[in-house]
Amino acid sequence: MTVLKALKKMFGKSEAEQLAPDTAHAPAPAPAAREPQPAYTAPPSASTTPAPAAPHSEPASDRPRRERKPKPAASSWKLEDFAVEPQEGKTRFHDFKLSPEVMHAIHDLGFPYCTPIQAQVLGYTLRGKDAIGRAQTGTGKTAAFLISIISQLQQTPPPKERYMGEPRALIIAPTRELVVQIAKDAAALTKYTGLNVMTFVGGMDFDKQLKALEARHCDILVATPGRLLDFNQRGEAHLDMVEVLVLDEADRMLDMGFIPQVRQIIRQTPPKTERQTLLFSATFTEDVMNLAKQWTTDPAIVEIEPENVASETVAQHVYAVAGSDKYKLLYNLVTENKWERVIVFANRKDEVRRIEERLLRDGVNAAQLSGDVPQHKRIKTLENFREGRIAVLVATDVAGRGIHIDGISHVINFTLPEDPDDYVHRIGRTGRAGTSGVSISFAGEDDSYQLPAIEALLGRKISCEMPPTELLKAPPRKHH
Repeated sequence: MTVLKALKKMFGKSEAEQLAPDTAHAPAPAPAAREPQPAYTAPPSASTTPAPAAPHSEPASDRPRRERKPKPAASSWKLEDFAVEPQEGKTRFHDFKLSPEVMHAIHDLGFPYCTPIQAQVLGYTLRGKDAIGRAQTGTGKTAAFLISIISQLQQTPPPKERYMGEPRALIIAPTRELVVQIAKDAAALTKYTGLNVMTFVGGMDFDKQLKALEARHCDILVATPGRLLDFNQRGEAHLDMVEVLVLDEADRMLDMGFIPQVRQIIRQTPPKTERQTLLFSATFTEDVMNLAKQWTTDPAIVEIEPENVASETVAQHVYAVAGSDKYKLLYNLVTENKWERVIVFANRKDEVRRIEERLLRDGVNAAQLSGDVPQHKRIKTLENFREGRIAVLVATDVAGRGIHIDGISHVINFTLPEDPDDYVHRIGRTGRAGTSGVSISFAGEDDSYQLPAIEALLGRKISCEMPPTELLKAPPRKHH
């Protein structure tokens, strides 16, 4: 059974089962299951007076509040300035009822046509439906959910008096890097709307983020789970007015152990029948499907593969090498070629730790990135890697998925991944922004059987070669 069929089978259960109590909520008496609504009608709790404050928070009357910020002055730009001819098989942003402000921002970004996931997701979410989407990085999913959010917030005015620290849309993502990227995209798309975007991330100055929250009202909040809980439990952020909730990279939040925190957060938002929920994941595992069932109501299911599963700018090589020779090959490739910005992927945290230790012992400037590494250290490691102070970054798939750093020359698969999608994700760390890159995979006796599935996904064979003998020599012994 395909993943899509399994999902449809799962979500095709009875209405009573679909509306079973959210484990993160004690639900209010629910209205009938939500039908597709006219373009984004307001959730009942969001269009009237604010709901009661979240538990353990200060009374609503004590919260700082400000008047709504006016929109920027209208410019001379007109929709006619954004002429896009209809094209067979493509969906234009013009084909949706988007506001002139959103269309102006899309025009500035230079996107005339929707990506496949944007076309499919917007077709559901602009009608108020919940959605779960399977999509890799680079498919345009971020813009899809941001355009949905902005349209909702524009069409449903907030109360005349806004409480500070009450976001109307909440986006939860697992890492600081992803939060920052989403917020950057949100700032570009809200440029002409007067909507405010804020970020809460760990490893950064709490007071600085608090001052930003106190300076203006919050429309769209992008946050990592831990830092958002800090704000919520201190009574600085209140989630009772959330109209749209987005969970990005849900599978990764599972892998990183964030789901208990996410449950606490969702418990502070309105019940799932009174908010719109969008969940995105690179994979649809059974655990992800169960979370989607708990947190969404009759969701539309969208599965998208990238148009090009592997970038044409990445040259792919496979070396057939014994497991006992893999480290020697890695060491010699890096040192003989004097590579300065390389990511090495391994499947397990203990492998990552062992590779880092051996590289450091042999004089290579390396650092590891895995789920065991604390957030503040992970941020520092990525900054050092970005600045060139670390030559080799050794990572698991969980930690490596949020790495978006230009100038990575090589990706090395020390072990081939068990999931072919992870191979595509790994090699996509290089060859970014139109530059060329190289991926080298070590196929040993334990993991070479993964190759056929990877080649099937790529739609082509990858030639397998024997490494030159000189690349298999033992590293020189260092004297300490």
